[in-house]
Amino acid sequence: MAPPSRRLQTKPVITCLKTFLISYSLIFWFTGVILLAVGVWGKVSLEAYFSLASEESTNAPYVLIGTGATIVIFGLFGCFATCRGSPWMLKLYAMFLTLVFLAELVAGISGFIFRHEIKAKLGNVYSKAVLSYNATDSRSAAVDTIQRTLHCCGVKNYTDWSNTDYFKENGIPVSCCKDNTKCSPETLKDLNKAEKEVYTVGCFAQVTSVMEANLGIIAGISFGIAFFQLIGIFLACCLSRYITNNQYEMV
Repeated sequence: MAPPSRRLQTKPVITCLKTFLISYSLIFWFTGVILLAVGVWGKVSLEAYFSLASEESTNAPYVLIGTGATIVIFGLFGCFATCRGSPWMLKLYAMFLTLVFLAELVAGISGFIFRHEIKAKLGNVYSKAVLSYNATDSRSAAVDTIQRTLHCCGVKNYTDWSNTDYFKENGIPVSCCKDNTKCSPETLKDLNKAEKEVYTVGCFAQVTSVMEANLGIIAGISFGIAFFQLIGIFLACCLSRYITNNQYEMV
């Protein structure tokens, strides 16, 4: 048992660490809420981009939602462990923060290193989606959504549609039209006439710029949150050590 005078001296330190760790845990909990919101937004707003790639890629929003939910749970656990002053709970909390730190650091670095491969893969996927366009399946719906949303047409430009089977029967898709009322079937089947009525800029450059912007934001958030975990790890380890070494009991 530590001397009473020593325990009196360490009590303000432990109280201070508790205050900082609870504040940190609340902020950590809030980041989980943000990830949940981003995951839901990504599922609702960016579904067209995800559906162009393989089926596995459509799980990306669910990964964010799952990660956000886990962080919310452990953020509350951190508050509970701090209030209880339980050394083993604090060590478990620090261990979880360490895992989150490593995972987010790897995710951020991987996104930065492989960004060019992601861009190349996206280009191949989008080119295939245009070539196989039939206006009925989900990939075709994704192409239509992107063309309408980003005001673009084709892969590099609107003339890419002339190489598709769909163009031979139907012409350029209506989703390329600036104004649907001015896009007659005859106009869409003639590249020269269609040039004035459809978007002429290709979608690949538009899509990649949007994706790169989102990757940059995600990578920045990942790095920021990753290094933010170091503060929590330090506070949790220090509080656990002080409680253990000084045999401090929380009432």
